[in-house]
Amino acid sequence: MRWRYILNVVGILTLFFGLTMLFPIAVGLYYKDQSVIPFLKSIGITTFAGLLLHLCFRGSRVETITQREGMAIVSIGWTTIGIFGALPFYLGGEFITFVDAFFESVSGVTTTGASVLTNIEAVSKGLLFWRSFIQWLGGMGIIVLSIAILPFLGVGGMQLYKAEVPSPIPDKLRPRIKDTAMLLWKVYALISLLGAILLLIGGMSLYDALCHTFTTMPTGGFSTKNASIAHFDSVYFDSVIIIFMLLAGINFSLHYQMLRGKTLAFWRDSECRFFLGTIILLIVVVTFNIHGAVYENISQAFRYGAFQVVSIITTTGYATADFDQWPAMSRLILLLCMFMGASAGSTGGGMKFLRVMLYFKYCYKELFSLIHPRSVTHIKIGGKVVPEDVTRSVLGFLGLYMGLFALCSVVLAGMGVDFVTSFSAVAATIGNVGPGFANVGPALNYAQMPYLGKWLLIWCMLLGRLEIYTIIIFLVPEFWRK
Repeated sequence: MRWRYILNVVGILTLFFGLTMLFPIAVGLYYKDQSVIPFLKSIGITTFAGLLLHLCFRGSRVETITQREGMAIVSIGWTTIGIFGALPFYLGGEFITFVDAFFESVSGVTTTGASVLTNIEAVSKGLLFWRSFIQWLGGMGIIVLSIAILPFLGVGGMQLYKAEVPSPIPDKLRPRIKDTAMLLWKVYALISLLGAILLLIGGMSLYDALCHTFTTMPTGGFSTKNASIAHFDSVYFDSVIIIFMLLAGINFSLHYQMLRGKTLAFWRDSECRFFLGTIILLIVVVTFNIHGAVYENISQAFRYGAFQVVSIITTTGYATADFDQWPAMSRLILLLCMFMGASAGSTGGGMKFLRVMLYFKYCYKELFSLIHPRSVTHIKIGGKVVPEDVTRSVLGFLGLYMGLFALCSVVLAGMGVDFVTSFSAVAATIGNVGPGFANVGPALNYAQMPYLGKWLLIWCMLLGRLEIYTIIIFLVPEFWRK
């Protein structure tokens, strides 16, 4: 691999990431809090490191990049951003150890929303804004942003797009990947703006509206309040956030089609129908399960049940109730939602509904073949035949996903963490959800995790956000051979 070129791209990415720290500095100056100095130090260190990498390797230009190089840029770039994103938390004195700052930063840029902060409301406004802002950047992908602003990547950008965009079949909206990335960011920014305006109309402060918009659209889930969305206790806010979590959990190419006048784009997409239909079914089941057992009023049961189902299945992780105290059936449904995740091409995590749908179709095809052994059948999605190599890739992904989940759960339990906490913590981090059950439930956080356990969960967050293959490929010996 051409490491000089890879480091050059990572350097430019780091440089631009450092410049984004100007936004929380402005917030810190406005509120006159103590975050300004740590941010000034962080922006100096980050931009210097990025500029140094770029200057050292700037002569490395190529016409195209290989898929291996694309994966290397994504993996190294994301880890690097997690490291430099941790500097404001660490230099600001919010965390004693760097691993905690790194955990919070990676949780932000991977849009996981798992936190180790024990008193969120005591943290300075500037740092909380940064905590939300890095989720917004991570939502559509800092790598995709780099494609839009770094034209020197040229035709080689498609490898980055495949490595970053969370979809087994990347949907190119424009012939040039740079144009596709810019379109996605415009749609993302437009929906974010609308979400912030609606929260402002409801009476939320500009600061809270921006922070919660920055963590709703990337399905991140960080809040500026200890009690998350439950702090506001508002049906209006719950409703607005549910709508925008759903929008964020739907393939963004469909939003683009809607904006272009294709009003039936959502309905015509089989994955979107499956996604929305599953959510409606689960909301009904959870509502009736918690009615009477937790909430006497059916409207209350529907309000809290709907919010938590949408929050978990889109991998946002907001909470309006302590769902760890709900009946076993509802808790199990929410646990399964952590695995399913949102739609392909969305900002959500998890396995993605497209893969789940393809897996069900594959199982049906195998059953059909048992009854009709001489028949020739094909798996179709959206009326199109899915190639065999895509099917193999999806089945391999699902197997690898569950295998890594099981392995990490066993390793975490081996560190002395109880069964339910281990199981749900890995499910919530590899699925980029955030809160789990027991000691990592919505009323608690990850602060009490053992030191090595935090490193393991950091790895799980990166695995989930970068679609498993992009990270795990580094462990395959053939990847390093010429």
